[in-house]
Amino acid sequence: MFLQRSKPASSGQPPASGKDRKKKRLPRLEEFLQSRDYVGAITLLEFVRSTGKASSDTDLWMAYCCFHSGDYQRARTEYEVLAKQEGCHPDVACNLACCYFMLGMYAEADAATEKAAKSHLRNRLQFHLSHKFNDEKRLLAHHQSLQNVIEDQLSLAAIHYLRTHYQEAIDIYKKILLDNREMLALNVYLAMCYHKMDYYDVSQEVLAGYVQNHPDSAIATNLKACNYYKLYNGKAAEAELKVLKDLASPSFTFAQDLLKHNMVIFRGGEGALQALPPLLGIVPEARLNLAIYHLKHDNVEEAYALIRELEPSSPQEYILKAVANTVVGQEQGSPENLKLAQQYFQLVGGSGSECDTIPGRQCMASCFFLLRQFEDVLVYLNSVKSYFFNDDVFNFNYAQAKATTGNFQEAEEVFLLIGSEKIQSDYIYISWLARCYIMNCKPQQAWELYLKMETSADSFSLLQLLANDCYKMGQFYYAAKAFDVLERLDPNPEYWEGKRGACVGLLQMVVAGHEPRESLKDIVQILHSTAQPQAELIVMAIRKWARENRVPVPGL
Repeated sequence: MFLQRSKPASSGQPPASGKDRKKKRLPRLEEFLQSRDYVGAITLLEFVRSTGKASSDTDLWMAYCCFHSGDYQRARTEYEVLAKQEGCHPDVACNLACCYFMLGMYAEADAATEKAAKSHLRNRLQFHLSHKFNDEKRLLAHHQSLQNVIEDQLSLAAIHYLRTHYQEAIDIYKKILLDNREMLALNVYLAMCYHKMDYYDVSQEVLAGYVQNHPDSAIATNLKACNYYKLYNGKAAEAELKVLKDLASPSFTFAQDLLKHNMVIFRGGEGALQALPPLLGIVPEARLNLAIYHLKHDNVEEAYALIRELEPSSPQEYILKAVANTVVGQEQGSPENLKLAQQYFQLVGGSGSECDTIPGRQCMASCFFLLRQFEDVLVYLNSVKSYFFNDDVFNFNYAQAKATTGNFQEAEEVFLLIGSEKIQSDYIYISWLARCYIMNCKPQQAWELYLKMETSADSFSLLQLLANDCYKMGQFYYAAKAFDVLERLDPNPEYWEGKRGACVGLLQMVVAGHEPRESLKDIVQILHSTAQPQAELIVMAIRKWARENRVPVPGL
């Protein structure tokens, strides 16, 4: 903001005498402004007010310093008081609109700009408000009013950034830097663009010079921490923010909401329920990260409520909305949600900017997964699997795709790489691993998976899978055991028929020498536990064969 003043008002004191000059003099406002010590400037202005010697310029500078220190609420209050005065400074209305904008009060900001005199600042503010209101026609009109001056070009670059047109923003910043190398802060904007494009190492390199000159910069240090988070881990990122905290004064308040938000992310979601809800509508990513937190903790309804009305505008928002719809669709059996999820995944994976990125390929894999086209799923997952060797969620999906396409050997190997106890206790994991064991001729390991489960609907379903898959694979011993348990739990004639067939099949395998003779003992016990008349006929056949071949079978 520009206040049409070349220097601050003097204190009105007469020139100091030679004796007074020897005393420690009171700092001047312009010294604080030149060093951008807005807290010091505010303290001085408050002192001037307390002496009763304040002027209208004092109030203007107070509002200015409050705004630039990040205290937009107090700046708003100061400007609202000034706006009510007769003959107030012509810039007050536009400056007040800027305060409303920074506070997220976009309707109030828009109304305030209507009262402001025409200026470049007013046009830039209306340009940004048009973006906030998604008014493309109005946005274009204000775009055409922008001039080839630094402030207007920076405003245009900011809109490109907000609309995820990062390369266009980079082009503008580089062009300005060519003629204005002293504008070091533009390197921060450049670094932010590279960060958004996932070039974290480039972002860090561009940022380094500015951080070296301004180690106490909240924005630059926060961006450095975000790069560390992506390149290394949360602990490294948190250490960077701790450095900033140690350098900052107790009165430092600028960007505290952003820092508080990012600290939650760096700590893996610790304190999310306390820190993130108050930041909704303040930090744009707060809603997304709170939804992610709820999804990770299986609070599906809370996550879905947060993003149901969200109009996605970035790949990350589309992906999160797709994931939430997938989870809701699977839990509630909703084909509408699953269809929406598939469309969102396809939009990201098929876009020109994302199709060759890792998230883009994951989205296409997810799209085909929902369409149950698993050969296509593997095409995309194979292209990025080297980046996710130790990622349990990736391996879970990859193994399912492998198993569904009949590659049970590799599927088993990938399932066994998963270390997450949460996934290992999921029925989908257990059932698929059991099927892989059976298809890879390891029925005993599949049976052991069942024995580790508590009695439940899932254990009953696993028994059915074991019984039928073992039967189909000719693994009659474990098929008989599974059908036996099923029959005792549910006297369904089909289970007896399955058990009968498995027992006869096992006898044939023993006769052919493909199964150990000792297994007949367990089969006889299984048949004795059945009240079916045919059971005794099978036992008689086993007894006859055992007698003829001199095979001792206890119980016969």
